[in-house]
Amino acid sequence: MKIEFDGRIWYWKGPAPWFFVTMPAEDSGFLKAMAGHVTYGWGVIPVQVRVGKTAWQTSLFPKDGRYLVPIKASVRQAEHLEEGDNVTIQLNVRL
Repeated sequence: MKIEFDGRIWYWKGPAPWFFVTMPAEDSGFLKAMAGHVTYGWGVIPVQVRVGKTAWQTSLFPKDGRYLVPIKASVRQAEHLEEGDNVTIQLNVRL
């Protein structure tokens, strides 16, 4: 299953700081409905992600009824991205 959307990169300052893009509510709702078939624990969903020319494997994290796409430092560096930038996310759910 392929999903594409635009979102803004934001920074989470938690105990393990990280950068994310939040999925739109509609796409998140669709994934939540199928999460039981693809999650490997506590609701995370394995995906293949592409931003620009950079692709990587990661997992979506559920938060407040939506999913978060983690954006690795190597991706931000390769694509010259910073907090607040808008990006197009392409992802495929890995089964």
